[in-house]
Amino acid sequence: MLDFREMMDVEVPMAYAKYSVLVLVKMMLMSPLTGFYRMKKKAFTNPEDASSFAKGEGAKKFLRTDPDVERVRRIHLNDLENIIPFLFVGLFYSISGVSLSTALLHYRIFLGSRIFHTISYFIPLPQPCRGLAWFTGYLVTFSMIYKLVTVALNM
Repeated sequence: MLDFREMMDVEVPMAYAKYSVLVLVKMMLMSPLTGFYRMKKKAFTNPEDASSFAKGEGAKKFLRTDPDVERVRRIHLNDLENIIPFLFVGLFYSISGVSLSTALLHYRIFLGSRIFHTISYFIPLPQPCRGLAWFTGYLVTFSMIYKLVTVALNM
């Protein structure tokens, strides 16, 4: 029986798994951070959440938006828009025959861009810091897509 590990280099998919877990953990940490800011600022979007702080008409003052809560929420939304495509593309990229050094370069740049994007959004740093961080991560994903397309066209 043919062993799948003999057909491909296992180091690249393992590197993909490592960096995927890191970006997923980063993205998942944004949920509790959003919740923390909602509690700290007492700014809720759902009446049942606001009713934890007051009943009836008093709860309505907690049904509001807060700039800090919205900033953290937008970081999380941006992560969802960028990390999910990276995960799908990166999975196929990791088994496309790419060298370990090239794959690590892509994975590390993507992780760094997402971390820097979060820092530049959270602080906030002046533009174009956040825009460049976003564009860098996006460019990495499209670079992996390009590799997949060229592999598919050569089959």
